[in-house]
Amino acid sequence: IIDELLDDERFLQPFIEKHPTKSKMGRPTYPIEKYLRLMVLKRKYNLGYESLIKEVGDSITWRLFCRIAIDEPMPDPSTLIYARKRYGDEVVEQLNEALLQKLKEKEVLKHRKLRTDTTVVESDIHHPTDATLLQDGVRVITRLVRKIRKVASHAAQDFQDRTGEIKEKILSIAKVLRRRSRESWEEVDRITESVIEVTQVVIEQAKAVVEKIRNTGKRMGEQSQERLQGAIALTEKLIHQAKQVVSGTRTLPKRIVSFFDPQARPIKKGKLAKGTEFGYKVRVDETESGFVTGYAVYGGNPADDTLLIEAVEAHIETFGSAPNAVATDRGFSSRKNETAVMALGVKRASLPRKGKKSQARTEYENQPWFKDLQRYRAAGEAKISLLKRKYGLGRSRYRGLVGSKSWVGFGILTHNLDRAAKMLAKAAR
Repeated sequence: IIDELLDDERFLQPFIEKHPTKSKMGRPTYPIEKYLRLMVLKRKYNLGYESLIKEVGDSITWRLFCRIAIDEPMPDPSTLIYARKRYGDEVVEQLNEALLQKLKEKEVLKHRKLRTDTTVVESDIHHPTDATLLQDGVRVITRLVRKIRKVASHAAQDFQDRTGEIKEKILSIAKVLRRRSRESWEEVDRITESVIEVTQVVIEQAKAVVEKIRNTGKRMGEQSQERLQGAIALTEKLIHQAKQVVSGTRTLPKRIVSFFDPQARPIKKGKLAKGTEFGYKVRVDETESGFVTGYAVYGGNPADDTLLIEAVEAHIETFGSAPNAVATDRGFSSRKNETAVMALGVKRASLPRKGKKSQARTEYENQPWFKDLQRYRAAGEAKISLLKRKYGLGRSRYRGLVGSKSWVGFGILTHNLDRAAKMLAKAAR
């Protein structure tokens, strides 16, 4: 059934608009229908790119699904990686919209009730500390200088590898923290200051490497040189951040939590098991049919009550009319939001008020329809749990905000395809 759904030409249109087939510039791209089916299998079975290519290559059934002939060679994993980066997150959004329209035509998608909630998709990073972030910066700078040394040894001859020295300091921090005393924290700050000093020396040496290459006037290792300049700039930001923390400023509004994913942010959702998560906030909209009809990935941690109107407007844009009812938790609730969704055409809004309620408000929220919508809203927690456990929304394997949007989009597309296949099979029976 999924194969039949993906046969619709509407799923190919977003790719064609982004990269017209008539263009003769550059290398030919990998066939779109094969790429799309491979990505669906990847997310459905939580496979890496190399595992995906191996499994599809060994299975006749999967080859038929992906339109890959028995004697046709499988693509290299890097081909799929480059294709995903080239198409970006907008194509994935258009694929989700095309599927919703198709399901609406098949009359399996109802959209009278809307529930929305937020969660966090974590970045694929280690737990951040100021010292380990600086260690990442020094390690990357050192690796890039080694590459430059192969083509311009004279430029990197004075550069010293300090990664071992920093590693010893990081290990000493772990030993100090075991004491769990106030003195231990002061000692950690002193060790972090010494890591900052070593990192500053590494940066000065790396800048000297870049300057020597410029003075030669020759084009050598341009890609590594550009990446080195970017690594230096980011590491300098991390040094400034570490200095602020050591000086006593523990709360930073735009704190960088990863060298490899600088756009990720610390997000608190009030969970007991995870006080702080590091990644991106995701809004998930769902209707009574169990399909995810809207989603958005945000940088930072916007307040939930600023996202409700956006969710209802996205629903109206997709289906042409407002839902009859909207249900959320109290994080989305405010008088302004309740008035606004009613103005958009929503007849019943189940938005529990925050704080102490008046007698009239308590009676209003005790009405049967309000409680029914709250029970409907609570089921949305199970949907988010399913998306995290089975469709990869627990942790994004793609870097950056754009990468995380693609990751979330493919996960939701695969979920909706699975859901549609079950409902269409049930209807056929």
